Amino acid sequence: MTKKEATRRSADGDAEALAIHAVHAHKLVKTFGATAALRGVDVSLYPGQLNRIEGPNGSGKTTLLRVLGTLLTPSSGVVEYAPIGSEVERARAHIGWVSHEPFCYADLTGRRNVEIAAELHGLDIREAWSRAGERFKLGSFAMRPLRTNSRGQRQRVALARALVHRPAVVLLDEPTTGLDRDGVAVLTQVLTEEVLRGAIVAVVTHDAAAFGTVAAKRVVLERGKVVDDG
Repeated sequence: MTKKEATRRSADGDAEALAIHAVHAHKLVKTFGATAALRGVDVSLYPGQLNRIEGPNGSGKTTLLRVLGTLLTPSSGVVEYAPIGSEVERARAHIGWVSHEPFCYADLTGRRNVEIAAELHGLDIREAWSRAGERFKLGSFAMRPLRTNSRGQRQRVALARALVHRPAVVLLDEPTTGLDRDGVAVLTQVLTEEVLRGAIVAVVTHDAAAFGTVAAKRVVLERGKVVDDG
């Protein structure tokens, strides 16, 4: 990979080297007992667009996202994170994951949850919190234990935590769950910025209209297979 290929333009205009510039899934199969959730999925994700993963309930959307995010190991097949390869531990450090569950510490404040993520990635916690708090409009609610926050407030904290290290790959599973109109507007703005930054962004959603302003590629699954990839 050339230096030019490795360097993309961030949303604020600064050049930024990203560790992963494509994700390729080859012949992914994932079974849970006798149930096949993925049946030979081939898909490639690139920066410069929102990769929207769609399909009916039970089609394998969340399973695919979890495999891409290294949270599940495929029964067969492989995921390649170019140019890193298929080394899960190396790739994991460059992935930001958001689910409809916040995956944060409920008894800690929202701020502390974001700071812990920043520490794990070797960032200055004060600078990281300042940037995340402003970007996701985390008000006084982020100074209270997360368990006292509303569903939408917890989701904003989860988004801030997942993106605090400016990951090369951003994976979101139904991220609009619990968000009000203002929260969805913040999310859409952030995803637009991530696409412009050069991150690979993939979203599982039933609410495609919420991301109508972001250039998108549709990956449609049915019964564990890709039926539309364009």
